[in-house]
Amino acid sequence: METRFFQKDIETMKRADIEALQLERLRWMVDYCYNNVPFYHERLGAAGITSGSKIKTLSDIQYIPFTTKDDIRDNYPFGLLAVPMKDIVRIHASSGTTGKPTVGAYTKEDIDHWSDYVARLVTAVGVTEEDIVQISFGYGLFTGALGLHFGLEKVGATVIPASSGNSEKQLMMLRDFGVTGLVATPSYALYLGELVAESPYPKEAYASLKHGILGSEGCTEEMRARIEETLGITVSDNYGMTELTGPGVAGECHLRQGLHFAEDAFLPEIIDTDTLEHKAPGEAGELVVTTLTRLGMPVLRYRTKDITRLHYEPCPCGRTHARMDKVMGRTDDMLIIKGVNVFPSQIESVLVGMENVGPHYQLVVRKKNFLDNLEVKVELIDGSLLENFRSLEALQKKIHDRLKSVLGLETRVTLVSPKSLERFQGKARRVLDLRNQPEA
Repeated sequence: METRFFQKDIETMKRADIEALQLERLRWMVDYCYNNVPFYHERLGAAGITSGSKIKTLSDIQYIPFTTKDDIRDNYPFGLLAVPMKDIVRIHASSGTTGKPTVGAYTKEDIDHWSDYVARLVTAVGVTEEDIVQISFGYGLFTGALGLHFGLEKVGATVIPASSGNSEKQLMMLRDFGVTGLVATPSYALYLGELVAESPYPKEAYASLKHGILGSEGCTEEMRARIEETLGITVSDNYGMTELTGPGVAGECHLRQGLHFAEDAFLPEIIDTDTLEHKAPGEAGELVVTTLTRLGMPVLRYRTKDITRLHYEPCPCGRTHARMDKVMGRTDDMLIIKGVNVFPSQIESVLVGMENVGPHYQLVVRKKNFLDNLEVKVELIDGSLLENFRSLEALQKKIHDRLKSVLGLETRVTLVSPKSLERFQGKARRVLDLRNQPEA
């Protein structure tokens, strides 16, 4: 799998060398933030860390204060810049659907580094200069589209900046342009797979497709298998967020045994969400990340709210950087229903692959008699089942019982007509929380 962008000298470093490089860059980054970002000057000073020389070992990172999304929003838009605006060549931002958008600002060096990290991850899944990749992420302030775009171009792949929407045109390009790779959200890839199945063109018209480079939202193994089946592709997972740069922080290789962290650029930790103490390698907890090379808007110990694990054994592919498990869920996506922690991914794993139901679902949370109640709306594949009460009742019970076994919680299961639930071209919004509304 050695291609022209397999950075062997970096990606196969010995663990001791990786950690030595991280310590050197962490100490430099502490000095850089202290001297150039007023927010960090105050935070680090209050913690007694006025110089990178205070960091003697990597474990001393525990003395650096955390950075949270609220900190970034409180300094909106440019309070965390470490360079003058004249040195910023690009600005990205999150959607801001839960408050002020999260802003990311980039120097020319940041853009160059970012494209390197993305080039690594697409190379790791087998993309080469022979590939034609269609990007069906929405272009604009979102980091995903341009982040993958620049990295793919660095590898030498042909990039089609399709953007999101106009699904019939998306399918036309997949057929006519000989597309071999698709960049999209898992939910949109799933929708395109449905359209392919309904298309008047034979599935062979899409036979050139090989790679699915999906991101921007969670994707369970069950959902991945469904997408692979409907589109005939191999789906790889990657990880990133605006606060840290964008895609390229971590990504799977062709063996798909965890997401390889770009540890020369990002220093990951796993902490206990409640105690904030470090977890041991292999233990699940909240991912915390420090940027080690970012110049425009560096971040120290950013609490991502993502729940995952880190493994430090080398991958059979030869890469030695830490590998991250697929994100299990986000602490802010987690629903607490009658004291039980519920992640949408748990419900998706139950539903995807069950007979007679599709992969589309919606979670509705309401108050009833002052208690939280969870309704799971599930889309049928065959609408005729709605006319067969006995079969419908049996299917509802089957789903209810499986959910209760997995969640340890009573749910109300509602089966709805095919294609009655919303399809998403961007991030899927599966949860409708109505607990703040008056009880009916």
